[in-house]
Amino acid sequence: MQIKLNIIPTNLLKQYLAAFDLSIKQDFENLNDSELSIDTFSFYTSVSAVFSSKIEGEPIELDSYIKHKRFDIEYLPDYTRKIDDLYDAYLFAQKNVLNQKNIESVHSQLTKHILKKLKQGKMRVSNMFVITKDGKIEYVAATPDKVESEMQRFYTDLDLLIKADLSFEETLFYASMLHLVFVKIHPFDDGNGRTARLLEKWFIAQKLGSKAWFVQSEKNYYDNHQTYYNNIRRLGLDYEELNYDEAMPFLQMLPKDLGCKG
Repeated sequence: MQIKLNIIPTNLLKQYLAAFDLSIKQDFENLNDSELSIDTFSFYTSVSAVFSSKIEGEPIELDSYIKHKRFDIEYLPDYTRKIDDLYDAYLFAQKNVLNQKNIESVHSQLTKHILKKLKQGKMRVSNMFVITKDGKIEYVAATPDKVESEMQRFYTDLDLLIKADLSFEETLFYASMLHLVFVKIHPFDDGNGRTARLLEKWFIAQKLGSKAWFVQSEKNYYDNHQTYYNNIRRLGLDYEELNYDEAMPFLQMLPKDLGCKG
C-alpha cells in the first residue's frame, strides 16, 4: 500500500516486498508465550528488556534477571534497576496505544535511573553526537533547532501508518523504518536506542496483535550487534546527509535473522 508520508522513506518498499520470504508470516503466527510466564512475570518481556539493555552495555544476564523477576532473588539494585525500568516500559506499551504522548511516557519510564527527571520524556535542546569508545565522533544527529519539527513529522507519519491498512510484510518494513528514522533523529538526551527498539515492536503489536511481544528482535540485534550498528551507520555520518537508499541491510534484519521466530 502506497502512503504519502512526510519523513519515513518509502523508496525501498517495492524492493523489500519483492525479496520478502512469505513463510515468515507463518513463523509469526506460530509464536506463543513461554511456559515460564505467569500473571506477575513475562518471560519475553524480560528477554526484550535484558537484551535491549545489553546492546547499550549493561552487564546483565538473562538467567540472573529471570531469577530476580520470576523467583524474587535479590541482587544489588544497580544490577537490575535500569532493566526493571525498561521492563516496566514494555508492560506500559503492551497496555496502551502507540502515540506521541505514550512514547514520551515510556521514555520517562525507561530513563528513570538514566536521566534527570526534567529530561525524561523531553526532547533534547542541545547538540547530540554519537561517540566511539576511542573518542571519535561517528554520527552527528539532528540539530536542536530541528528536533521538534522532525519529530512532529515523525509522529504525523506514525499516526498515518497506525491508521493504514498494511499487509504483514509492509508492517515489518515500516516498523524497521520507524526504528531507523527515530534513532537517526536521536530526539532525547539518552535512551534513544532503547526507545526505538521498543517502538518497533510496539508498532508491530498495534498492527498484528499481541504475538508481536513474543518476537525476540532485541536478542537478535544483540547477538548481531556489530552488524546492527554497522547497518545503522551505512546511512551516513551526519543527519543532514543521510542516504536511506543504504537502509536495506538494516530493514532485512527483522524478518531475516530469526527476528520473528521464538
